[in-house]
Amino acid sequence: MEAMFYEKLDNGSVLCKLCNHRCVIKPDGYGVCKVRQNIKGVLETLVYGKLVAINPDPIEKKPLYHFMPGTLSYSVATAGCNFKCSFCQNMDISQMPRESAKIEGSLFSPEDVVLDAKRTGCKSISFTYTEPTVFFEFAYDTAKLAHEQGLKNIFVSNGYMSTKAIDAIAPYLDAANIDLKAFTEDFYKNFCGAKLEPVKKNLSYLKSKGVFLEVTTLLIPGKNDDEKELKMMAEFIVETLGPRTPWHISRFYPAYHMKDISPTPVGKLSQAREIGINAGLRYVYIGNVPGHAGIHTYCPRCGKPVIKRAAYFQIDEYMIKDGCCKYCNFPIDVVEC
Repeated sequence: MEAMFYEKLDNGSVLCKLCNHRCVIKPDGYGVCKVRQNIKGVLETLVYGKLVAINPDPIEKKPLYHFMPGTLSYSVATAGCNFKCSFCQNMDISQMPRESAKIEGSLFSPEDVVLDAKRTGCKSISFTYTEPTVFFEFAYDTAKLAHEQGLKNIFVSNGYMSTKAIDAIAPYLDAANIDLKAFTEDFYKNFCGAKLEPVKKNLSYLKSKGVFLEVTTLLIPGKNDDEKELKMMAEFIVETLGPRTPWHISRFYPAYHMKDISPTPVGKLSQAREIGINAGLRYVYIGNVPGHAGIHTYCPRCGKPVIKRAAYFQIDEYMIKDGCCKYCNFPIDVVEC
């Protein structure tokens, strides 16, 4: 299928405008993502509907803790990613086209996805696991149809898409969890093959488009866990997205090219959470540590837990009524189903 967002150049080359890499692709060549190819001067997407992962997930797994809590989200992905993260937790599918020059998957239509989402009782569709930007055409068509059928749409993304892509998907995109992987250009360059600044700008742009946002940072020992950097990151979220924006600080486990690095100490995660709270964020969570007190939602006024979460992202206790804390009636920033 012909790709969206590209420009034909001289000598048969094309300029891809889907994300901030802005790849100039020669005839028969590929973009950074390895799933968009220049075929005789036409940029083609190689992954349209070719799904490698399909699961009805708890929406909390995305993670989204403040958007339709307790519901299921129909989660889909194709192979490929426009980042090359050394610490990728899903490298078997995100890096498949780059590592093995293969694009596996089973063909589904947007109609198939929407129908099955409704059949399984899901309230939303999440484009997740890899990077939804690289299968944008399929996500766009599916999101548009889902919107017509009363389903919500979610991106779980590295936030590197172009503003043109955001403009196109925004009318149908209800929520997103964006990875803010670090707060230095060196980290993005050395460990992701990308840049920080476009992600910062896109977070602000998505917010301006009315997309509900939550932010995730995978905390890697010795790489992005400096206290000053975390303070700058938290302050950026407060100043740019607002203090009501949930921030998920997730525990790193050895993976891909970082198998020699130990898991994040729980104490470091707790310290990062305190930095976020001290910066003014109302909701800061600790991820990938089952049973930790940092997985619950607390009322910003009275401090009591208003959403208690158990294993496998199940909600044990929900103490919110009409959008307010049942204990003190303080408004809790949550989009209920």
